[in-house]
Amino acid sequence: MLTSDLTQEIYTSVTVNKSRSGLTMLGIVIGIASVIVMVAIGRGAQSSIEESIQSIGSNLLMVRPGAERDPGSPVMGARGSAETLTLDDAEKLPSMVSAIESVAPQVSSNGKQVIADGQNTNTSITGVTEVYATVRNVSVSSGNFISAAQNKNLSKVAVIGPDVEEALFGENATGTVGKKIRIAGTEFTIIGVTVAKGGTGMGSSDDVIYIPLSTAQQFFTGSKYVSMINIQVKSGADMDAASAAVTTALLSLHDIANADDADFSIMNQADIVSTASSVTSTFTALLAAVAGISLVVGGIGIMNMMLTTVTERTREIGLRKAIGAEGQDIRKQFLFEAVTLTFVGGATGVALGWIISYIANAYGVTASVSLNSVLLAFSVSAAIGIVFGYYPAYRAAKLSPIEALRYE
Repeated sequence: MLTSDLTQEIYTSVTVNKSRSGLTMLGIVIGIASVIVMVAIGRGAQSSIEESIQSIGSNLLMVRPGAERDPGSPVMGARGSAETLTLDDAEKLPSMVSAIESVAPQVSSNGKQVIADGQNTNTSITGVTEVYATVRNVSVSSGNFISAAQNKNLSKVAVIGPDVEEALFGENATGTVGKKIRIAGTEFTIIGVTVAKGGTGMGSSDDVIYIPLSTAQQFFTGSKYVSMINIQVKSGADMDAASAAVTTALLSLHDIANADDADFSIMNQADIVSTASSVTSTFTALLAAVAGISLVVGGIGIMNMMLTTVTERTREIGLRKAIGAEGQDIRKQFLFEAVTLTFVGGATGVALGWIISYIANAYGVTASVSLNSVLLAFSVSAAIGIVFGYYPAYRAAKLSPIEALRYE
């Protein structure tokens, strides 16, 4: 059979009953669109989580006080609330670990009442050094961040997050820098407002007040201990080695011989990103698998239609064979009809999936359509056309010309 004749036959067969062809393709359209949208949403969620984690800093190790217990242990370590890390530890680490770029200790005090202009809010107070802004990727939209001089002089100055600014001074507040606030009864002067970053999965960096670390220790904690030591590593490739070196250094500083007895724990940012990516990848695969069920249903619909078509065109098949058509010509025609339906349905599904993903992005749901998912959709369409179209084509090719011509 000539290619032009085959093309004409396929076009005629598919378009002679447009409603049935359209309904048959609908399962493929919905299946392909669902797979693309689900994968796009999953990839978007993965990208958003990774960006949120990366926004707290780059190449970051976070050392917290308190022992890290094994999963399932009946007693969990009091990480973050224990008093085992000191400012002296933070100051000595750079000279002991060559992979360290910067160290930023911090003191955290949660649930402090803050009052200004007749308004009040409860938020966390974080005592920091001047290096904190660089290590934890904090920027100010107005004013300045904490300086070394202010830390040295125990200055009562504060840098507030945008959520705190809105709670105390109203939405779209201006001229905040220079105003006074009272934190747990102590007056502070606002010297800066940070840039909004949103939630990071580890708390909101917008609902916080930064003050000099020395001031926080003097007025709020009353001790020499710190709540966390943030360490920026020079290279992302050295994260694991740096974590091991920091562990060794702190064990030495704390006179601990056995690592199992460590009175601190280290969170590796790279490990957090890897774990989050693994979870979201599994979630994306699950979504795609669930959506893929509709593709199987669509494939069954195509096979059902093609079997019906074979039955309806039994006399036509017998006539073709009687005048010399071979079985492979009949098989090729019906198989190509099935593949055509799935390809057209696949292309429509890809377009629909892209449109839905675009609309989702417009309404704040992050969806990232990848070329791989589009290629996968077309590949699946072709596979479904071949797999579910082969049996009807095989049955058509095996029909006996005499019995086909007798069929009523």
